[in-house]
Amino acid sequence: MFRIGIGYDVHRFDENPGRKLVLGGVLIDYEKGLEGVSDADVLIHAVMDALLGAAALGDIGVHFPPSEPQYKDIDSCLLLEKVIDLLNSRGFEVGNIDTVIVADKPRLAEYIPKMKENISRICKIPAERVSIKATTEEGLGLSGKGIGSHCACTIALRGF
Repeated sequence: MFRIGIGYDVHRFDENPGRKLVLGGVLIDYEKGLEGVSDADVLIHAVMDALLGAAALGDIGVHFPPSEPQYKDIDSCLLLEKVIDLLNSRGFEVGNIDTVIVADKPRLAEYIPKMKENISRICKIPAERVSIKATTEEGLGLSGKGIGSHCACTIALRGF
């Protein structure tokens, strides 16, 4: 039996100097980071929401409330590990992950292989079952002010 989830996340650029930009667990060379309680990794956040949605287990705000101090500046990859452990404990395994990062700046193509490696390792699936694409909005919409990410994924009950 397969289940499908959709995730979406967006963060604006942080105006405070020194904030790092992290996407897919990769430090991106850029002058601004994204604003958020955790490291604001929109890619990992969208993946987590898609996985939790496919399993009908709520969203990342339910599992990792932004009001809780232990999540301040936390590495989102650590949270994804917890989501994978939760899914596995319920008999689910990840089938595939398909994502789109929407950002006018910075250009992300050179970072995508490492993002795929990180996500596949954490989700315990081969890298060829992780798709990460990057696109712009041609100066339109939100991505001029921040970075958004969309994600769709499948999960399967173990043994199917």
